[in-house]
Amino acid sequence: MKYVFLVSHGELAHGMHTALEMFSGENREDILSVGLKNGMGADAFANQVRETLSVVKPEDEILLFADLVGGSPLTNAANVVAEMGLLEKTVMCGGMNLPLVLNAVIMKDTMEAEELLDSIMPEAKDAVRRFFVEAEDAEEDI
Repeated sequence: MKYVFLVSHGELAHGMHTALEMFSGENREDILSVGLKNGMGADAFANQVRETLSVVKPEDEILLFADLVGGSPLTNAANVVAEMGLLEKTVMCGGMNLPLVLNAVIMKDTMEAEELLDSIMPEAKDAVRRFFVEAEDAEEDI
């Protein structure tokens, strides 16, 4: 199985997980998430990552998405993945957004993990744009 694993500061990963289930179906076993709570130490977070990844078998793959490149959720999750011997089966990306992870969930079983990430990252970048709304001029009745 290919897992989409989301890690973040605070509740972003859990919120993203919930949003993914709205689009792709509830109670999916292939979407996992862990958030670093305010005041939580690195060891406690690493233990949560270990517990969450305990369902991953040696033949499985992980698409790991994090809120920030170089942030403690990503670096600690990467350390746990390496410790569990899953580093060669894991592709990691920092700076996640909903279009990126949604495409990962939808397309993950259609191609190899590296190819998938290369395919979906440009679309995720293009999804970030400034949004304009022009107000209509109100006509006054005279």
